[in-house]
This record gives sequence, structure tokens and C-alpha cells, in this order.
Amino acid sequence: MFEERLYQLRRERGISQEELANTVGVSRQAVQKWESGASQPNMDNLVAISEYFGVTLDYLLKGDEANWAEPEFQPEMGEQAVYLPLNLRYEYKSSVTLFGLPLVHINVGRFGLHRAKGILAIGNVATGLISIGLLSAGLISFGCLSLGLLAVGALALGVAAFGGVALGAGIAAGGLAVGWVAMGGLAKGIYAVGGLAFADKVAAGGAAFGHIAIGDTVQGAVTFSIQDGGTLSSAAIRSAILRDFPTIPDWLLALFTAF
Repeated sequence: MFEERLYQLRRERGISQEELANTVGVSRQAVQKWESGASQPNMDNLVAISEYFGVTLDYLLKGDEANWAEPEFQPEMGEQAVYLPLNLRYEYKSSVTLFGLPLVHINVGRFGLHRAKGILAIGNVATGLISIGLLSAGLISFGCLSLGLLAVGALALGVAAFGGVALGAGIAAGGLAVGWVAMGGLAKGIYAVGGLAFADKVAAGGAAFGHIAIGDTVQGAVTFSIQDGGTLSSAAIRSAILRDFPTIPDWLLALFTAF
């Protein structure tokens, strides 16, 4: 019966009625009534339950065992075998925790949103110290949309950001890069290096626009341009940068004088 299958799924996942209620978006009393057979969830709640446990509606309502596959691994102590349904859903949560979070939480699947939250989190939506997912947020994050201290992704936002579009409070590198130091095809920052570079202080690139501009096509208060096979003097560039911006970090000074 439905109530027996729901109870079994919840116990196998190792969660309380309250945790399941929070996931589905109902009260604990509602889950209690479902498991006692006093009431049944509506279609929206059934879909949410099936997506969370990774089973089909046929299994929930009819008990169709064909919707289950064999476990992918034999559980060790403190681990729990997670059954993979036909919709290719997998979840693992380690029994070891740190700061109240599982050390590892993996929650991935072919359909729907699968949230992972842990020290190491891997999921469609992942939040953690280290997070990997389509949408990821954490100290170190990797994903299509990535937010973190160090962010890597198609769209990356962080103190250090690397991606197709990178927005960084510190360093940004990507096709389109905006940051304190920006490096990319199109770069905008206090300091910028790129095919097209705009900078408040020093810009270097194919086309450079800044107080000090270094490159082929340049515009600024102080310019260094390569025209018709000309060369640039590293000593002259170094002297000009140190004269106007004496506190520039050494590694940035080395970057610009390399031109």
C-alpha cells in the first residue's frame, strides 16, 4: 500500500517525518497522516515525493518493482545503499559531519532539481565549502552558474572568478571579464589585459584604453604603442607605471612590463 511504501522509502533514506515534510513543503502532521493511511497526498505532492526519492509514480501508487535497479555499491559502516531508479537518480550522504553538515553529499539525477549541501557538495544545485553543480555556491565552486570565493563556470562571480563571463572583486578572467584585475577577450577593471582592455589605471592589449595604455591601438594619458613593427621598452613602461602608480603589486608590474 502507498503508506507502507512511503514509510519504507523514508526509513531507507534515514530521514524523519519532519525532514520529509520540509522537503515536500507540507506539515509534519500531513506526512504522519499519509503514513497512517488517514489521507493521501495530492498530485503535486506525489510528484515531489517521487522526485525526492527517485522513484516513479507507478511505484508509489502501485508498487511496481520494475522501477528499481540493484544498489550500486555495498554499504560500509555508517553508509547507506542508495537504489537507482530508471530515471537515473543517485544520492549519497556521508555519516561523518562537520559543523552539522555531511562531509560529502552527492545528489544528482537526470530530471528535476537535486540539491546537495555539505562540506563537499555535488548536485544540480550545490552549496558547500567545495561545491560542484549546474548552480553552485561555496568557498570554492564549479558550475554553469558559480558563486564563491573562487568561482569557475560559464558565469562566475567571486573574489577570484574564471569563466565565459567572469565577475570578480579581485581577479576575473574569461571571455568577458570585469574585476579589480581583469583578463579576457573583453576586460574591464582597475587593471586590465585583453583583446579589448579598459582600465582606470593600466590597460594592455590589442586595443587598450586607460591612464596608461599599452598595445597596438592605445588611448590614454600615457601611451605605448606598437605601430608598423615597432617595439616597446620594458624599462620605459616600468618607469611610467611606477611614477604614476608606485604601490602597484610587483606581479602586476611584471605582467605589464612583459609587453
